[in-house]
Amino acid sequence: MAQGIGGNLLARSIVVLGSTGSIGTQTLEVCKWHQGDIEVVGLAAGRNIDVLEGQVRAFCPRIVGIADSDAALAFKDRVSDLRIEIVSGKDAASEVASYEDADLAVCSIVGMEGLIPTLKAIESGKTIALATKEALVSAGQIVMDAASGRGVKVLPIDSEHSAIFQCLQGNDIAGVKRLILTASGGPFLRLSKEEMETVTPKEALRHPTWSMGPKVTIDSATLMNKSLELIEARWLFGVSPGKISAVIHRQSVVHSMVEFVDGSILAQLGSQDMRLAIQYALCYPHRVEGHCDKLDLIEVGSLTFEEPDLERFPALRLGYEALRVGGTLPCVMNAANEEAVRLFLGEYIGFGDIARLVEETMQNHEVLEASSLEQVLAADAWAREHIVRHAGIVGR
Repeated sequence: MAQGIGGNLLARSIVVLGSTGSIGTQTLEVCKWHQGDIEVVGLAAGRNIDVLEGQVRAFCPRIVGIADSDAALAFKDRVSDLRIEIVSGKDAASEVASYEDADLAVCSIVGMEGLIPTLKAIESGKTIALATKEALVSAGQIVMDAASGRGVKVLPIDSEHSAIFQCLQGNDIAGVKRLILTASGGPFLRLSKEEMETVTPKEALRHPTWSMGPKVTIDSATLMNKSLELIEARWLFGVSPGKISAVIHRQSVVHSMVEFVDGSILAQLGSQDMRLAIQYALCYPHRVEGHCDKLDLIEVGSLTFEEPDLERFPALRLGYEALRVGGTLPCVMNAANEEAVRLFLGEYIGFGDIARLVEETMQNHEVLEASSLEQVLAADAWAREHIVRHAGIVGR
């Protein structure tokens, strides 16, 4: 059995929202390491019932949610020998998120589809292990106010935010001068702006460091992923926009850093293994034995840092702008990017068109406060419609 500091045994009942995705599958790997202490009582997925069936048979959850109703019907036939509750449709993930027998929800649904289930998990009083960065990017004030109102902890799963969270342990946030998020730079760090115009989806999906889903991998290539993380950090840690920045760290060994007012900088280092951050969130506040690759600093040899080039990577410049302005602008940036990435993966637009479409959408948006869920959802819908309507300008 897993033991934390002081010999305290873990005891967690969890639901995993987005269980068949990259973070979801790695979360379940961590759960296997600690099967005696972490019970998986609920899983929610979209339509990948092949992977889901294996997960259900391995973990025997009590409730399973499937967004695609047709897939849900096929799934019921496959697992008719098991006694589980199966819910389907657009509210399936929210039903799993609200399942009363769980005390922690891993929120790893990619995109804005994860916002409502995250809020439902908070409403039900669960601790949140958050990988759905779009929930905080689009509705950070709403999500964090809801968590505060219910006395719910929001624990980060992203490696960068986990690193900052770990560096802040035992430190007063008032003593923080700057949060420094690291970025690998993606596969095109040394390409010219002109060379990036001809990048194909296949090339963009080859990340040099991390294994992730398609959308996140493209965001890493444009550095939009770092833009989303800057805004996420603002809400997770309650610091002002001017205290958050990003640096290129090619080795991906330093996962992020915190600079304090006395001049000290604390950094969290580790292997390039998302399961390390996932395990920290699932087992918090304990540190437990795991099976992640161990970091060998001698083998790494050297660590380098450099300023990102905002001209070659305009998506990061847009992130700083959205962070500074706030309101509904981050939501619009996120929604426009989701649609632009979808168009790029479908080969309707070029790689450079992603940031151009997002910027054009942001420039045409009338920024509101983002003080209500209705405002956020309306801004999200407007941005998606705007992108689709204007994609023909740069489409090919």
